[in-house]
Amino acid sequence: MINVGMVGYGYWGNNLLRNFMNTPGCTLKTVCDLRLERLKIAQKQFPSIEITDKIEDLINDAKIDAVIVATPVFLHFKFAKMALLAGKHVLVEKPLTASVDEATELVNLAKDKNLILAVDHTFLFTGSVQKIKSMVDEGSFGKLQYFDSTRINLGLFQPDINVIWDLAPHDISILNYLIDEKPVSVSCTGQSHTSNKLENIAYLTLQYQSDFIAHFSCSWVSPVKIRRILIGGDQKMCLYDDVEPTEKVKIYDTGFDVKNEEEKHKMLIDYRAGDIYIPKIAQKEALSEMAKDFINAIDKNQRPLVDGESGLEVVKILDAAQKSINNKGQEIKL
Repeated sequence: MINVGMVGYGYWGNNLLRNFMNTPGCTLKTVCDLRLERLKIAQKQFPSIEITDKIEDLINDAKIDAVIVATPVFLHFKFAKMALLAGKHVLVEKPLTASVDEATELVNLAKDKNLILAVDHTFLFTGSVQKIKSMVDEGSFGKLQYFDSTRINLGLFQPDINVIWDLAPHDISILNYLIDEKPVSVSCTGQSHTSNKLENIAYLTLQYQSDFIAHFSCSWVSPVKIRRILIGGDQKMCLYDDVEPTEKVKIYDTGFDVKNEEEKHKMLIDYRAGDIYIPKIAQKEALSEMAKDFINAIDKNQRPLVDGESGLEVVKILDAAQKSINNKGQEIKL
């Protein structure tokens, strides 16, 4: 039985507690939070767990094998490093850290100590993304041309990170999971409409060595909630709409062919509009699958689906995007 401790018991911590308590092969032994009222809620939900407001109690507990860090982002590095130095496996909420240097240090530390470092990019464990991944790997879309993501809603404004660091990690992690090619540059623009100067709306573009391109729209100030990704290939295209209750993924036999491309003024475009296919998606709770993957990685000493290096790649893009925002949209090389 793998004993797990959790640092931070906010909204997402509640979901993590429930799923890890129901994951075979492990038990969530201790929850740590500075807020006594939150700890009481956790213990009321699961009377068997221990609670503490001192991080040292959890880190120094020899019976705890792994630590979940579910705190605000600026504390991820501090607590994850403490846990790794104490010989604990670590699962960190997204994004892994607030900087590339911090993420790199955690990855190297976990490697040196032969410990599992995982990141909770939950969407990779959904049936929808798993289905799209299998179709990409099978070549169903042909040569991929673009990835266009829109993740917008009204709120929730974060006190320590801007909208890019809050919302973009979801879709950047999906993109990195689907394609092997890494971006060569990042450009990003954003704007803050609050006194803390943290951007609440932003647009991020990734350029690649090939003709593939990726774009992300992120906002906390939209009147509607949209969670939509468009993926285009030269054979088929895909719409992934996470707000849809059932038909989350639709495959379009749609595209175009170019004739006489060498003569630009005589270029002819043949459009193709075929069938729309709605694949069967496995119905499973992504967070439960993530918990199982983390525990299985510890048990078998194998790479989790989203390891520290995967988390580092996301942080590299976020860090470059922040530099671009700070420089009025300047293209930042990766």
